[in-house]
Amino acid sequence: MSENLFDILEAGITDPAATAIETPDGRRIGYGDLVARTGRMANALLALGVQPGDRVAVQVEKSVEAIILYLATVRAGAVFLPLNTAYTPAEVGYFVGDARPRVFVCDPARAETLAPIAAEAGARLMTLDAGGQGSLTEAAEAAPEGFATVPRAADDLAALLYTSGTTGRSKGAMLTHGNLVSNTLALREAWRYSADDLLIHALPIFHTHGLFVATNITLFSGASMIFLPKFDPARIMALMDRATVLMGVPTFYVRLLQEPALDRDKTAAMRLFVSGSAPLPAETHREWQARTGHAILERYGMTETNMNSSNPYEGARVAGTVGMALPGTEIIVTDPETGAELPQGEIGMVEVRGPNVFKGYWQMPEKTAAELRANGFFITGDLGKFDEAGYLHIVGRGKDLIITGGYNVYPKEIETEIDALPGVTESAVIGLPHGDLGEGVTAVVVPSGTPALTEAEVLAPLQDRLARFKQPKRVLFVEELPRNTMGKVQKNLLRDRFAGLYDG
Repeated sequence: MSENLFDILEAGITDPAATAIETPDGRRIGYGDLVARTGRMANALLALGVQPGDRVAVQVEKSVEAIILYLATVRAGAVFLPLNTAYTPAEVGYFVGDARPRVFVCDPARAETLAPIAAEAGARLMTLDAGGQGSLTEAAEAAPEGFATVPRAADDLAALLYTSGTTGRSKGAMLTHGNLVSNTLALREAWRYSADDLLIHALPIFHTHGLFVATNITLFSGASMIFLPKFDPARIMALMDRATVLMGVPTFYVRLLQEPALDRDKTAAMRLFVSGSAPLPAETHREWQARTGHAILERYGMTETNMNSSNPYEGARVAGTVGMALPGTEIIVTDPETGAELPQGEIGMVEVRGPNVFKGYWQMPEKTAAELRANGFFITGDLGKFDEAGYLHIVGRGKDLIITGGYNVYPKEIETEIDALPGVTESAVIGLPHGDLGEGVTAVVVPSGTPALTEAEVLAPLQDRLARFKQPKRVLFVEELPRNTMGKVQKNLLRDRFAGLYDG
């Protein structure tokens, strides 16, 4: 029996006329139409020389046709490689050169610039724009819709996603059909997803959250999604009257809280608000619940593992935690030096094992061996701890750990204290080179309102709240923190910017 993701999706379709995707201009694509158009696209890929196991690299704007391309790629037994639309030609050159795709699909406006990159990698260059038009669409429209889905085993590759590469060379995470299917089914169960759901889809689709979580869970449930090209607070507010689910990054919720009309009546039809891809500030969680009556459900995942844990659908959704392991997934906290499992309450390295965990890094066997243990546990690089109730707390990235005067300092602990101060919007705590201490604890703060906050006003309340070695040596003020496209604070950029603060 084939375990191709598309076979399993198609087998679950009970009503071909039901709407799978709805666009802001009123277009509705039913499940039967989606299957037919996916068949045409798969035949177009076949005509372009795509064989099972080949990579199809894609750097295009969000569109229904882009989703059809994703489904057609896995249906054809090939490997889908989505690329962030913000990547420069130089960055794209690395990914395409490393993955060696058979086909590279880009926006027509970028085709001339990217053509040499495709040629050097031996890839056929095709185009697809935000409106769903381009040479690839033309090829698909001329192709027949009948297509026999290529049988795949659970261990065969379905997607290749490159990590952000904030340190060192970006790595291609190899995700299998089994990885994606198992995680989708676990989330469908955990979040009580059904054909009655209508998702507001405002996430990008070059990332795990928008592609594998939001899209897969919707299609596997026979549900519908309103496919927005980007995050638009006003449009989302208008859609809440008839939608049931919103999935977003913390920035979505911070900005929606600025909408005066956001209240219990406006969100009465909604049943679920999900946040991920970056830590959700506890204050945002509390304010959202006070305003709407809904507790945001925070979950935890990453490129290499899809989703690992989730706050419960029924039960307490605890601010500042990422809940408990999903069905079929194991999570442990270990000593970063010895790998020994730590008791509840102790901070250590978060490790994950389960059918959701990736196959390894593309053409990087040594890196794979260093991060994926022989017993199946993946070393996430995140630091965390379990509380008495079994909820997982992520306290930061291993690389963000500050060692000052021989003491370990976890930035999250200090950020939580600073973020609770009046006049603070948010903060990021980093370690900077320090002649005496090795690293100096440094707080970078985004103030709110006027009068302007002073360094002394931030430091004074911390004296009674934190051990002396944890207290920041300096407080720096910025208008905003640098973030990547999924809302994660880029602390590496802050470390680079302020690297010489303690010189001399």
